[in-house]
Amino acid sequence: MEGWQQDWWKMLETVAEEIERFVTDVVEELEAATDALIGFTEEVAEQVERSLTPTFDEADDTLDDWIDPLLAFLNGIEATMGEVVSPVTHTVEPMLNQHPACVGCRHYHGQSYGGTTLVCGMHPYGWEDEKCPDWESTWPHSEN
Repeated sequence: MEGWQQDWWKMLETVAEEIERFVTDVVEELEAATDALIGFTEEVAEQVERSLTPTFDEADDTLDDWIDPLLAFLNGIEATMGEVVSPVTHTVEPMLNQHPACVGCRHYHGQSYGGTTLVCGMHPYGWEDEKCPDWESTWPHSEN
């Protein structure tokens, strides 16, 4: 009776060894396939990069050629708009800054530097009375 039990255990050991060999072979094949796939992917990525880099560089240069003049144009418009609205801002801003003598004066600056507002070059802190002696109109005079 012991003979068939030993044969049974030997057969199970043989099956286990064959399964282990099979799994080992599969793992080795998968590792080789994975390495080959990684190598192929890296090669394709390098080729794509080599072929597309000049195209992207060319597109970037073309966009620069289009955008630079547009930005210069927009900056010119901004400067022109600043000049055009200057009479309005120089008329409104002094009221907001509590400098009624400066309303509509072409010398009004009204910018803040380090927390201190520079009202104008002649009167850095503004004029205290109602009428400033250096006041000149921001609005253009029509000459007839």
